Amino acid sequence: MKRKNILFIMADQMAAPMLPFYGPSPIKLPNLSRLAAEGVVFDAAYCNSPLCAPSRFTLVSGQLPSKIGAYDNAADFPADVPTYAHYLRRLGYRTALSGKMHFCGPDQLHGYEERLTSDIYPADYGWSVNWDEPDVRPTWYHNMSSVLQAGPCVRTNQLDFDEEVVFKAQQYLFDHIREDGDQPFCLTVSMTHPHDPYTIPKAFWDMYDDADIPLPTTPAQAELDPHSQRLLKVYDLWDKPLPVDKIRDARRAYFGACSYIDSNVGKLLQTLEETGLIDDTIIVFSGDHGDMLGERGLWYKMHWFEMAARVPLLISSPGQFGAGRVSAAVSTADLLPTFVELAGGTLEANLPLDGRSLVSHLQGQGGHDEVFGEYMAEGTISPLMMIRRGAYKFIYSEDDPCLLFDVHNDPREQEELSQSHRPLFDEFLAEARAKWNIPAIHQQVLDSQRRRRFVADALTIGKLKSWDHQPLVDASQQYMRNHIDLDDLERKARYPQPCQNQ
Repeated sequence: MKRKNILFIMADQMAAPMLPFYGPSPIKLPNLSRLAAEGVVFDAAYCNSPLCAPSRFTLVSGQLPSKIGAYDNAADFPADVPTYAHYLRRLGYRTALSGKMHFCGPDQLHGYEERLTSDIYPADYGWSVNWDEPDVRPTWYHNMSSVLQAGPCVRTNQLDFDEEVVFKAQQYLFDHIREDGDQPFCLTVSMTHPHDPYTIPKAFWDMYDDADIPLPTTPAQAELDPHSQRLLKVYDLWDKPLPVDKIRDARRAYFGACSYIDSNVGKLLQTLEETGLIDDTIIVFSGDHGDMLGERGLWYKMHWFEMAARVPLLISSPGQFGAGRVSAAVSTADLLPTFVELAGGTLEANLPLDGRSLVSHLQGQGGHDEVFGEYMAEGTISPLMMIRRGAYKFIYSEDDPCLLFDVHNDPREQEELSQSHRPLFDEFLAEARAKWNIPAIHQQVLDSQRRRRFVADALTIGKLKSWDHQPLVDASQQYMRNHIDLDDLERKARYPQPCQNQ
């Protein structure tokens, strides 16, 4: 049986609870909504760390952050950690990445044969968190300028990036269909919208009116848990109320950015249709984490609340899996074993893995209902862990009060249950303490931070050698060149190819 291609599309900072295929929403996503109607929608999919790099390292490797040193946005991702790209290459797939994956360190491929673009974020250790100085706010942290400057734009850094990401991905698909052979591909297309700054071209801004934009629920700062209070200080919002009109503008631009992502998904789907690849390709759509968007007074991510930690997850392969919905809690760490099983491979029994395959869920046969999460970056003073199982979410810390929520009956997490559900709370606490050795992990994080700060400082002195990925283009093999026969080139580059005798 012919193995299917895999097209894995990622958005950045897309909050699942806001999307129309998860509940009532003004956000317009016609292409993704069609994919959702045709495919399998995971109603409770989570990241395993609510921050870009740690989430992505876990996503590609299927291992939790503390197992692979994925502590923050400047964590080194070791080259010997197997990823789904390594697995699929061994299974005979072509593996390519177009866009963001926020790899830090000298290995910028991690199993992908090709990276079609550079990354939008730096590959060095410059963004390391510093637990040795918990009260010092680094200048590179998020601040509220993204909200205060929210509104329409003509062009941004992120638009430059995503336009290239989608163009290069489409070219990859065209090149694939024009080449001989039937080797399957796994193409990962990772865009950076709707990540802040909250600005988007007028065409997408004008898809919404101010009246369409619901305002967030914002409790008093004194009512927030200690980690939330630290986050307000991290992004410089403590005791600085935001103008209501700018909150609305930020959310409107974010909605527009979600529609921009959808339009790009539409371009990729159209390319699959035009190349005849659509029936032979499994389409997966997900993201790295969400965005609080002012809910609970918080912005960006960096916490375990639903808006920050829940991600979209759709898998569409008509003819292979029927349309359906999965209510069980799963995570993006589950994607590696899922991709391997879909590709007809088996997992290496002697390699560590935390993720579990979603194929039984895709087949409508049920499966696991459990997510573990770890967060050790901005706003923390020690590890902040999460267990999501059944109706409940448990947020675990040894330095802050632990939190318990019933997300089935209280999806906005407004009622904290640690006192009213004491036996359940005690069970979760005992489980968390058995699972995580917090003092040991704390020391690992500190050691890593100190090493990286030292190395980062040293590498700023003298001759700079960048780790940022440089996509190589051999212009001698592009377009028309004199060592290539013109007629032969034009025929091979055309799709569909004309008949030979014309």
